[in-house]
Parts: sequence; C-alpha cells; structure tokens
Amino acid sequence: MLDDITELRTFVRIVSTGSLSAAGRDLGVALSVVSKRLATLERRTATTLITRSTRRLAVTEEGQQLFERAQRILAEIDEAEAVLSHGRLEPQGVLRISAPHSLGRSYVAAACRDLVRSYPKISVDLVLTDRLVELIDERMDVAVRIGLPPDSDLVMRKLSDNHRVVVAAPDYLARRGTPATPNDLVHHDCLLYSSGPRARWRLIHRDGRAVEVDVTSRLRCDSGEVAHDWAREGCGLVMKSWVDVAADLAAGRLARVLPDWQSDPAPVCALFPRNRQMPTRVRLFLDAITAQLERIGTRGAKTRVNTLV
Repeated sequence: MLDDITELRTFVRIVSTGSLSAAGRDLGVALSVVSKRLATLERRTATTLITRSTRRLAVTEEGQQLFERAQRILAEIDEAEAVLSHGRLEPQGVLRISAPHSLGRSYVAAACRDLVRSYPKISVDLVLTDRLVELIDERMDVAVRIGLPPDSDLVMRKLSDNHRVVVAAPDYLARRGTPATPNDLVHHDCLLYSSGPRARWRLIHRDGRAVEVDVTSRLRCDSGEVAHDWAREGCGLVMKSWVDVAADLAAGRLARVLPDWQSDPAPVCALFPRNRQMPTRVRLFLDAITAQLERIGTRGAKTRVNTLV
C-alpha cells in the first residue's frame, strides 16, 4: 500500500536524476536515506522498481509505470497544496514538449520562454524533432505538429489554421522568372526535404480546383530547415508551411509564388494523451503557443484557408 508520499517523491527523483546520490542531493538528504526510502517502497508494493549495479541503475517495467503515474499524482497534490496555502493555484512542475525544428525554434521556444518567465515554479524540456514522438513512451506532455496526425489514441487540439505555399527568393525569380501556372514548376529548380530526386506537389486553387505536379530537385535534404535556407539563398523554389515562412515573406527575404494556389489545409495542432487530466502548466502552454501563432500574421493564412474548406 502506498501510504507515504515522501517515498513516492524520492522514487520520482531517483528516476528523474538517474541515480540515488543525485536524488539525495536534490532532496537534501543522505544517500542512506534515499536507499532506505526506495527499499521501503519496494517492500510495500512487493515489486522491484529499480535494478541496481555498481555502475548504473535501470527502471523496471513496473517501475516505469509507477513513475508515469506518480509524476501526475504528485503534481496534482502540489497544486492542491498551493491552493490551500495561498488561496490560488500556482502552476508548477516540469513540462515536456516536442515540436518540429523550424516551428519549435520560431514559435514554440518563445512560448516556453514566456511561460517560465511568468511562472517561477514551471520548468520546460523542449525536444525538437521532425518525427512524431511516442508521447507515453517518451514521457512527453504535449507534441506540437503541423498537419493532421494519423489515426491514433491521442487527443488533438487545433492551435492555428495553416497551409503550405510555394516561395522563392526574389533574386532567384529575377534570374529564372516567376511561374504563372502550377505546370510551370516542372521547369524550375525545386528544393525538397524528402528522399529521392522527385516529389509530387498537390496544389489547390482558391476556386477549389486541384492539380498535382511532379517536380524535380538537384538539391534535397531530410531537413526542412536546410531546404528553407537554400530557398532564402536563391537556390530554387520550396513548398513550406505558412507559419514557417511568414516572417521571411513579411521581410521580403522570400516571395510568394502562385499566390492563388496553396496546399490542402495543414493546421498547427497540439497532441496529448487521452484519459489524462490536463495539468495547469499544459493549459497555460497551449494558450501561450496559440498567442504566439496569432502574432505572426496568420490572419491572412486563415482567410485563404477558409475559402478552400
């Protein structure tokens, strides 16, 4: 029976820090105290939670399950205590967020910065990756993505309308000319962030017509940020999300090509696990990132998306 919150807090600190000694330093107690609390917890639960050797420790499957639940339980207890002590809820705890590289650097990072400035007891771990993370397995609270996710057990909240547009540097267009129709793209250098020298770009006109164009590339990379850099440097055309290129369009570093055409809607979404009470820090982050996206001029993007859906 779990009847000692101190033991549970100690266990969470051991797993979070990766060692008993580090947990002891964080908690301000001796290593022997940490070891005793862990042993007592394992005895109470009749379960081995952590396997230890002279060099390392490893969390068992049962220990990992307890760790996931204990984090949420302790966060709720801390919030409840804050309400009783101060008459108001003081958000706290670690917020783990995943986001794509470009979107993460441009907007999610700023939302995280503002959050920790406003709430001293919140800390943030931001993981930038273009792959779709496994939220439960990787202990993420929320993932911010561009485009609708595949069917899954995750809950989705749309943060902003968005779509992909074709852009290029003004000097590239001055040298090579500006495409007048989607079919003109086949005669241009296109920058791809996918494997292979060819890709199919699907574009929709504001009147609802859709076309698919097979484009070719001599410059391609598995990073959308690199393709974006190449476009700014005048290497060719790139098809990128509006939120990624809005700042460059506003500053004149990139120019919109085929302004009457764009991709299918690709909204910016937040994903989080189902059947989990949303901590206050997650709600605050969602509000902060939504505000960030509203400040980038997505009103123009929303107007154009609304003509297509």
